[in-house]
Order: sequence, then C-alpha cells, then structure tokens
Amino acid sequence: MAKVSVYNMEGREVDTIELNDAVFAAPINEHLVHMSVVQHLANKRQGTQKAKTRSEVSGGGRKPWRQKGTGHARQGSIRAPQWKGGGVVFAPVPRDYSFKLNKKEKRAALKSVLTSRVQDGKLIVVDELKFDEIKTRNFKAVMDNLKVSRALVVLANNDEKVILSARNLPRIATAQADMINVYDILKGDTLVLTRDAVARIEEVYA
Repeated sequence: MAKVSVYNMEGREVDTIELNDAVFAAPINEHLVHMSVVQHLANKRQGTQKAKTRSEVSGGGRKPWRQKGTGHARQGSIRAPQWKGGGVVFAPVPRDYSFKLNKKEKRAALKSVLTSRVQDGKLIVVDELKFDEIKTRNFKAVMDNLKVSRALVVLANNDEKVILSARNLPRIATAQADMINVYDILKGDTLVLTRDAVARIEEVYA
C-alpha cells in the first residue's frame, strides 16, 4: 500500500496514511480515461442548435423564371441553398449527444486517474477542513499553506461553509467523495482530499 503524508490546515505534516491499492494503485487505462472525458463533455452538450432546410424556409413557391431562353442558369426556387435567404444544406437539427459508458468502465477510468495523481505526486491529504465562518480569504490561506493554486478539493460530506468559502476562487473546485468524476479530477492540477474523503472513496470504489 502506498503511504502519503497527511497535512493540517497550516500546511504542516501531522501524520501518514496508507492508501488502498485497489483504488489508488490500479492499472492505468488511458483509453477508458479518454472515453470517460468524452462522455462527460458530450453529456453536457445541450444539442439545441437548429437551422432551416430549403423545405422549411418561407417563400420561393414559384419558379423565378422560365426554364429556357433567358440566358440565366435554370432555377426552381429562390429559397434553394445557393440563394441569399435560402435554406441550409444538411442543416443541424436538435439531437441528444449523450452516450452510455458501462459502470465497470467508469469505475476503472476513475481508479486510473486517482492512481495517476498518486504516481505524479499530485495528491494531497488534509487532516480536516473546518471553518467557523464563510470566508474566501480563509480557504485561500489553506491552499497557500499547501502550496496549491489549481485543485479539486474533495470532501466527505456537504460542508456548506467550506464549499461557499471556495466558490469565489476561480482555479479551485469542490466535490463530494461519492460524486467525483474523471473530468473534474483531470481539470484540477492537484487533487486535495480530506482524510474522511479518502475513507469514503475507498468504501465506495474499492
């Protein structure tokens, strides 16, 4: 089992913790990580784009000029794609971009990125994150003590004071341990976990 240091909110090392190999030392599957990110971004797409084809554009019911004898190219409608105000060729229509990834594949991808964070030395375990009041300044001070500027901070539960204190920091995101995803972990340069969050992740994903 890998051992990592546990820090307090002042940035001092206070303990060490052993990580479960089933979660934090799993085989890294780059293909599944890629697919998980693609699925996450695809599922976020609204898919509401729409343009009109020549059958949907108003007007153009009659032939603009006769077929022969004018010297012009033959035309059947002023709403054909080559005309100004005409329809769009192969116009986009509303669609659903989401697709399914198997549960085992999603878990394997998540374990892969957790393992990579440990191997790259970009996983920090904090003894606890507790604030008496909602203050962005206090949360930023903790991140500065840990020498972290861009991170995903994972909590074991929905601590409102911590979440609201971090909300105004543009490079910091928060998440609950049982709701983390591959995209958010990769987007944050460093993964910061509370000790309780580590236990919760191991409980859910081991």
